[in-house]
Amino acid sequence: MDWIILFIAGLFEMAWALFLKQSDGFSRPLPTVAFLVTLAISMALLAYALKTLPVGTAYAIWTGIGAAGTAIVAILWLGESRDLLKLVSLVLLIGGIIGLRLAGGD
Repeated sequence: MDWIILFIAGLFEMAWALFLKQSDGFSRPLPTVAFLVTLAISMALLAYALKTLPVGTAYAIWTGIGAAGTAIVAILWLGESRDLLKLVSLVLLIGGIIGLRLAGGD
């Protein structure tokens, strides 16, 4: 169950990063509030998962989900570049997340 909570925390990390972009430097109130809420949820879920999961593995997976997910959403919906090196790097990052989970025990 803690791995599922960690995954959800990573999704909320992705959400707060996207809301941070939409906040336009905290000048737009609604995205700023959404950023703060999703940030708090992400941190709370990460803290809960860290009760039982190893911190190094869990933190790497949490940040990896957030980074890869944010980059994928930015490519698909925000028009960021799709160059080959970026796509290969995302595949490697996702592979690293999967490898850490498989090696993470618990």
